[in-house]
Amino acid sequence: MMRTRALAVAAAATTALALTACGSDSLSGGGSSSTSAASSSSAPAVDEALVAKLPAKIKSAGTIVIGTDATYQPNEYLDADGKTVIGMDVELFDAVMAKFGVKTQWVPSAFDAIILGVQSGKYDVGVSSFTVNPERMQQATMVSYFTAGTQWVTQKGNPKKVNPDDACGKTVAVQKGTVQADEDLPKRQKACTDAGKPEIKVLVDADQAKVTATVQSGKADAMLVDLPPAIAAVSATGGTLELLGDQYDSAPYGYVLKKDDTAFGEAIVEALKAVKADGTYDSILKKWKTEGGAITDFAVNPKVS
Repeated sequence: MMRTRALAVAAAATTALALTACGSDSLSGGGSSSTSAASSSSAPAVDEALVAKLPAKIKSAGTIVIGTDATYQPNEYLDADGKTVIGMDVELFDAVMAKFGVKTQWVPSAFDAIILGVQSGKYDVGVSSFTVNPERMQQATMVSYFTAGTQWVTQKGNPKKVNPDDACGKTVAVQKGTVQADEDLPKRQKACTDAGKPEIKVLVDADQAKVTATVQSGKADAMLVDLPPAIAAVSATGGTLELLGDQYDSAPYGYVLKKDDTAFGEAIVEALKAVKADGTYDSILKKWKTEGGAITDFAVNPKVS
């Protein structure tokens, strides 16, 4: 997962962080799936040319099954009922699927299990703030729709004096399976050990809300996370946390499809262009205060460094 331009404080940033889980390292419950009609009186009209490009399984079912990590506010998280998945990613993909005339079924999952779930056919698509990178594109087809980068977050006032450029000896929390956990921190860790400095103590959890809680409680000195959930965490914790420095390594988010679903991916690109053209794309991002991550160059397997 990852971002560049500063985004405003995320909307509806209260219920899903579940900060009562402070200090817990156990995984959260999977939650219930939620199904929503991808078309409504205000949604884009169905495009019959796109309907014709639906995979047979989805066309027959009339529903697309989506794997998502519902702990990543404001992009995808559980509403106050503890069951319904909401967020920027949810509304945007619902609007895209409305172009195809299919319903969306959102199924909460551990983040690092989603790509495997798409490969096995458990999910038709993964929508969960996946940063597009070469490693993931070796496993799946990805369709870019947004961009974001990594942000450091500390307690208000940075009491542990964390320096993002030299975090050796500090305790840093991160969500399992993310770019921050798999790429960013290992590079920083190597720099510390190569320089003969103390290692970074890394705390990993599958639930981003619990990652946030470790910083709020002081168990971790800082966390690394994408910018939108970083801003949401600062808001939801009443200002007890703060952003440290600027976001970096901005990269596109991508929808995750099976490796051979490139034709469906191209159709999704066309649907994204249509949703952008009719104003729905910008309206949704504005609602969730994430308009700084808007893009226009939607693509299948975009070139990334």
